[in-house]
Amino acid sequence: MSKPSIAELQEIARQSRILIVKMVHKAKSGHFGGPLSSIDMLTALYFYKMRIDPKCPDWIERDRFVLSAGHTCAALYATLIQKGYIPESEWQTFRQLGSSLQGHPKMKIPYGIEMSTGSLGQGMSVANGMALASRVTGKNYRVYSIETDGGAQEGMMWEGAMSAAHQKLDNRCAMVDFNNVQIDGYVSDVKGIEPFDAKFAAFGWHVIKIDGHNMQQICDALDEAETIKGKPTVILGKTVIGKGVSFAENKPKYHGVPPTDEELAIALKDLGGAA
Repeated sequence: MSKPSIAELQEIARQSRILIVKMVHKAKSGHFGGPLSSIDMLTALYFYKMRIDPKCPDWIERDRFVLSAGHTCAALYATLIQKGYIPESEWQTFRQLGSSLQGHPKMKIPYGIEMSTGSLGQGMSVANGMALASRVTGKNYRVYSIETDGGAQEGMMWEGAMSAAHQKLDNRCAMVDFNNVQIDGYVSDVKGIEPFDAKFAAFGWHVIKIDGHNMQQICDALDEAETIKGKPTVILGKTVIGKGVSFAENKPKYHGVPPTDEELAIALKDLGGAA
């Protein structure tokens, strides 16, 4: 199958942004700032790079994805809905009792959800385990994760980073949603993590720095990562929290609150979506 064009990927991401704000607004709880900053990278992963088949979600050779920042799951759900894993109508059940679409991902392979996540940084090691399993079982799949800069304040991210480099997991690629915002404010104020690229390089990773909203750069970085041998790759995507929604961009306030009715109308207008 031919891969979508950059313009087509950008349109998929726009549609996902609309779904994200609607989802969180209807639930009256949840996160939409982080999902809006990570959705371009997720779109490139699912529609450009990963070898997956929604009609055969448990295909043993499929590439795997782990959302380490589980609280940004609205982005994952929107992506999986557009990809055909999750019935479109289910977005309206987001964060409701009994729903498959909880406030953090719950493992459900038929829905394309590979792992239950939430504790920041944990996904790094989980994804490493999947990548190691690919090697020891003689399979050929790659394993991706999305991490966050706030998650880099957690020790277990760096334990995982050390392990991936030690095991030379060149089928492992971590993408970082580097938006400099966490629940208590700006990451650089709460506990700075710079020089972020040098830290990963010191841990033995191949480092690629990009604009996390530039679809061409994202796709090129994913292609480059696949050529690296003998070490894992990290793609540091510089992003903007709330990207695409005027009142939320780069505002820590919108890390974990739903949009009001008035804000939803503004967001949909910004994104070119219908109410």
